[in-house]
Amino acid sequence: MELTVFEDARLLARGTVADVAAKMQSAVARGGSVLAFDDATGKVVDLDLRGTPQEVAARHAEAPARRGRPKLGVKAREVTLLPRHWDWLSGQRGGASATLRRLVEQAMRAESATSRQAQDAAYSAATALAGDRPGYEEAMRALFAGDTAGMQVHMAAWPEDIRDYVGRLLKATPA
Repeated sequence: MELTVFEDARLLARGTVADVAAKMQSAVARGGSVLAFDDATGKVVDLDLRGTPQEVAARHAEAPARRGRPKLGVKAREVTLLPRHWDWLSGQRGGASATLRRLVEQAMRAESATSRQAQDAAYSAATALAGDRPGYEEAMRALFAGDTAGMQVHMAAWPEDIRDYVGRLLKATPA
């Protein structure tokens, strides 16, 4: 997980938990207000900063996937469907997994998933970092209207690091 960390309205660090833990601990020790954001979602991530930076990184390390087809990059997940959904899926060409993959691919092509995910990430970060700043509501209206230029105008009074991060999230494409 890639993080971006802010101390108040200033960009403090960017990277993995291991990369940013020491800087976060230092900022907290001097009384700074620190927020860490998951760059994939724009959401605030709560980190337990007790211990050394190495202990913090180890505590927040992602557990390895144990199911699926790891050599192919496939992670097993659970899908909860009603019995009638499973009945329909089992009758489809290629079985349930192949049908679900086809349906997901169609949906991803049909809607602008990348754009929507980037919008949601930008909204989450902007709300946490600038929800009380002038122009916030107008900037969010422009964001969801797809008016990037208008959004930039309404964010002009925000600190540069916040403007840059929200803009970076808006341009990001999910992996």
